[in-house]
Order: sequence, then C-alpha cells, then structure tokens
Amino acid sequence: MKIVVAGQGYVGLPLAVRAAEVGHRVVGYDVDPHRVQQLTAGQSYLRDVASARLRAVLASGAYSATVDGATLAGFDIAVITVPTPLRDGVPDLTYIESCARTLGEHLRPGATVVLESTSYPGTTEELLLPILEETSGLKGGADFLAGFSPERIGNKRWSFDGTPKLVSGIDAISLDVIKDFYDGIFQTTVPVSGPKVAELAKLLENTFRFVNISMINEMAMLADALGVNIWEAIDAAATKPFGFTKFTPGPGVGGHCLPVDPMFLSWKAQQEFGVPFRFAELAADVNRHMPDYVVRRLVEALNKRGIPVSGSRILLLGLTYKYDATDLRNSPSARVAELLIGLGAEVRGSEPNIPDGDDTELNVSRVDATPQEVAAADAVVLLMDHPRFDLAMIEKHAPYVLDCRNRLSGANVETL
Repeated sequence: MKIVVAGQGYVGLPLAVRAAEVGHRVVGYDVDPHRVQQLTAGQSYLRDVASARLRAVLASGAYSATVDGATLAGFDIAVITVPTPLRDGVPDLTYIESCARTLGEHLRPGATVVLESTSYPGTTEELLLPILEETSGLKGGADFLAGFSPERIGNKRWSFDGTPKLVSGIDAISLDVIKDFYDGIFQTTVPVSGPKVAELAKLLENTFRFVNISMINEMAMLADALGVNIWEAIDAAATKPFGFTKFTPGPGVGGHCLPVDPMFLSWKAQQEFGVPFRFAELAADVNRHMPDYVVRRLVEALNKRGIPVSGSRILLLGLTYKYDATDLRNSPSARVAELLIGLGAEVRGSEPNIPDGDDTELNVSRVDATPQEVAAADAVVLLMDHPRFDLAMIEKHAPYVLDCRNRLSGANVETL
C-alpha cells in the first residue's frame, strides 16, 4: 500500500522506516525542509533509526521524504504523528488541524487516516474527522475510514515493534483495516472499542508515571528533612513482590510526554465539566519545582563549604531529560542552569549525547567531563547518569557532587 506518515520526528520516522521495511511504499511528509534534506541524504537524526536502515529503504525505493503535499495523493493509509504542545496550559492542536487539511485535499474514497499524536479524548472524532470531511467533501465511515492509535516509543527492553500497539476505529470496518495495517508492523496489537478509549488510555499511561514520579520527588524532599536515605527506603519497599511499583526521584521531568500529556486531561476536565483534575495539577506543581529544590540543596552544600554560589564554578552532567536520551525537550537541566546563572554562578554543562550546537535552549558553556574539568568545579551536579560518564573518575576528582541519580558514593557525594 501507499502509506503517508505525516511528521518525521521521534514518532513518525521509526514508523515510516519500519513500514517501508515490511513492504509498503512510504512517503515521509514533514514541513521542515532541513529535516527532509537530511532524510533524503540518508542521514538519520534519531538514535532509534540507524542511518544504515534509512539508506536501505531509500535505496530500495520503499521510502521517500518530502515537503510537497501534492506527493501525498493516492495514499491508502495516512498516519498523523505531528506535535501537540501546550501553550500556556492550553493544548495547541494547530499541527493536527493543518495536517488534516493537507490530507483532506488528497483523501479519496476507501482511504484511511489514523491519528497517533497524543491529545485529549474526543480529538479524533470531534476535531480530526470534521476537518477531513469538510476538506474532502467525503463522509467518515461511509466514504473513508479513520481511527486513533497512540504512539508508544520503545525502550531498551521493549523494541519499537515489540511494544504492544493499541488500535481503534470510528467504526468496525475502520478498526479492522487499521488493525490489519499495524498487525504487519507490530508483534502485538490490542483493539479497543473506540478512539476515546484509546485516547484516554494513552493519557492514563503517562499520567500514572507523572503522578508517581511527583510523589517520589516529594517523598525525597521529606526524607531529606527527616534525615532518612530515600534511596535505601525505595529499595527496601521494592522487596515487596506485589502492590508496589518502583519509581525513583530526580531533578524533574521533561520530554514531550510527561510534562504535557496529563495536562491535556486536566484542560479537558476543566473545559467540559468545570472541575480540576487535581492529581495531575498537584503532580505538575511538584515536578515543576524540582529544579528549584536541586538548586537549593546545592546552595546549602556550597554554603557549608564556605563557597558563595555567586562566582562559583558549577558543572552539570547530563542535560537531556532522561537517562541516555538524545532529547532536550523540556529538560529540567535548562531550569537548573537558569536558576544557577541567575544566582551568579559560572555554569558549564557536559552532554555526550547531544552534538555541540544542538542545545540552543541551554545557556551554558559545553565541555567534556574530563578529570581536569571535574576537578576545577566547585560543585558537580549529576543530573542524568549517562553510560558514557566515567563515574569512578567523577568520584575521585570532584570536590563535591550532588548526585540526583544515586550512582556515586564517597565523602564528597550527597544524594538528592
């Protein structure tokens, strides 16, 4: 089939390449000319998609990248994987709306449109479907098919295609076609009764993590005040073989999903029912202030050593939003750096997973975590414990470390 994957980012590119590998003719559509130029040259910008894989599907003719909407004509299935950011607490669905209009111009009877972008329950049927119908002049269900299948990025244990895939349709025929498509890409598909269920399931997955991370972050602050090692308490609780899921504290949450997705549900609850989603809002407040807590702990530690934070040299290790990631979106490191710079500190950052020049949102000098750089710092903050960091060297050479990941030990180390 001719497959269009609209949006060639963290979600769309892995899907497009995998669909091409299993035998479809795939058009990767993106509005960013530079991104399309890289893809056409066989240069992947994602760790999840090796350049060799990209070049293979380009060479076979199974995949092409474009900014030209006219090349989308004649598609059998189009998958929308565009961003859905928050703007001042309000979901910004303009990328979905724009993409739906572009696809609607080329929608033909019998074709299928699937939304993968995360949004509030009702987006597929109340926003996407009317735009497709208005633009195309066709009727959803009668003339074309549609549904929602939330993206799920894999991890080191669960591969992209090994992670079970939720699928839904606006009617039974849509569900059958969408399930059949994803059955050819993923090892397991899980059909649900409708798009709203799938949309809510995605928000439930991320809100579960978001709330539990905020709880353990607040617990870490309380444990420090009590003089209790939170990490030891977590490990002790995790010995219970049931009824407990292990979460660990950190400097905050980042990425596109966790800080954003629960607030879609909060916004929807407020707009539709006039009631707050209190768990999500409380969790957002706790996680939003974790960088402030990290900086407060660091300032206290420097004061105990007779070093004013103003004029001090601080080295931040690991600037991405999570372990071994290549993504700076909404990373708490940006807020930590901002606060320290505001207090007059000289802030340097080491991030081996991000090339120099790709960190424009971080106002820090980039350095390598060498023994000399570590030793020259008044304080080192381990924000993310990437495997490329030499932890033993850091323990040996750093005069003081605030360890936000519980990976270091020694008289010069304090944990979050």
